[in-house]
Amino acid sequence: MQKTVLAIFLIVVSLFAGYNHADAQANTLTVEKINSRADSITSVTSLLIQQNGELLSEAYFNGMTASEHVNIKSASKSIISLLIGIAIDHDFLEGTGQPIKPFFEDYFERNSDPVKEKLTLRNLLTMRAGLETTSFHNYGRWVTSDNWVHFALGQPMQARPGGDMVYSTGTSHLLSVILTRATDSSTRSFAVKYLFEPMNIPVGGWDRDPQGYYMGGNNLALRPRDMVKIGQMVINEGTYEGKRIISERWLRDSFRTYTRSNFNPYNYGYMWWKKTVCEYHVRFAWGFGGQYIFLVPELDAVVVMTGSLEQASQSRSYKEPVFNLLREDILPFLQQRERSVLTR
Repeated sequence: MQKTVLAIFLIVVSLFAGYNHADAQANTLTVEKINSRADSITSVTSLLIQQNGELLSEAYFNGMTASEHVNIKSASKSIISLLIGIAIDHDFLEGTGQPIKPFFEDYFERNSDPVKEKLTLRNLLTMRAGLETTSFHNYGRWVTSDNWVHFALGQPMQARPGGDMVYSTGTSHLLSVILTRATDSSTRSFAVKYLFEPMNIPVGGWDRDPQGYYMGGNNLALRPRDMVKIGQMVINEGTYEGKRIISERWLRDSFRTYTRSNFNPYNYGYMWWKKTVCEYHVRFAWGFGGQYIFLVPELDAVVVMTGSLEQASQSRSYKEPVFNLLREDILPFLQQRERSVLTR
C-alpha cells in the first residue's frame, strides 16, 4: 500500500515538474528572442505580432523597412475572397451558388460547354472548378497568353466540378473578372472603396492582364502592417474600428472546410488555408516565398510574416522554418501572455 501511494506521489510530482518546466520555458520567450530567431531564417523579411488588438512587435530584416509594399503573391487570393464576400453583402452578386456563365457570355457563345457553363462562384472560391491548373507548370504559358480568361476557361476538365481541389491562379483570376463585370468598376477601385480606404490601407502595385483586368489571386502589394489590419478585421468578425467591412456570415462560411490540398497538410475554405498548430486552429493567407497572414482566434492573435522572393524556390523550403517558429516560439509566447491576462 505504501509503495502504491509513493508511486502515485512520484507521478504527480513528475507531472507537476514537467508542467513547471513547460511554463518556465514559455516564460523565457520574449519578442527579442523570437525576432532573433526570425532573423536567422534567411528568407524572412518581416515579422509582426499582434494580440488583443495590441501590436507587440514589428521587426524587419534583410534590409526591408516598414514603409515598403510587399508583393504578397498568392495571399492575394484571400483578399479576392473578401472582395467577393463584400460584393455579395452589397448585392452586386447573388451568392456563391451563382453560375459563372452570364459573366462570360462572350466566351461561351463561341465555346459552348454544358459542364463549364454550370460552374459556380463556390466552385471557384474553393478551387473545385475541375479545370486543369494554370499554376505550376502551366503558369508561364498562362501569363504570356493573349487572353488569360479564355486560357483559363479553355483548360480541359481535370476533375469533377465540386470534387477534388485543383489549385489554379487562373481560377481565382476569373473571380476578379466576375467582380469587375458585376460591379462595373475595376477590382482595384472596388477594393479601395469597400476594403482598403475604410481601413486606411494604401495599395501598392497590382498586376493586370492583357485586357486590363486586375490579377485575381497574385501580385498585389501591401505593407506588412496593413496585412495585420486585415487579419485583425477578420479576427474581429468583419469590423474595423467599429465599422462593418464584411458580414460575419461570410467569414463563417469562408473558414469552413470544403477541400484539402493535394500537396500540403492544409484544409481549404474560401481561399483561406487552415491547419492545426499546437492545439490551435490556425487560419492563414499564404503566398509564394513566405507571405503569410496567420489568424489564431483562440488567442485573439494575428501574426504576419513576409519573405524574400529572391530566395524562394518551387520546393517551398521556407515553409518548415516558418511553421517551426510559429509552433515552438510564437504560439507558446502568445499562450503565456493570454494566461497572464486571465489570471490577473
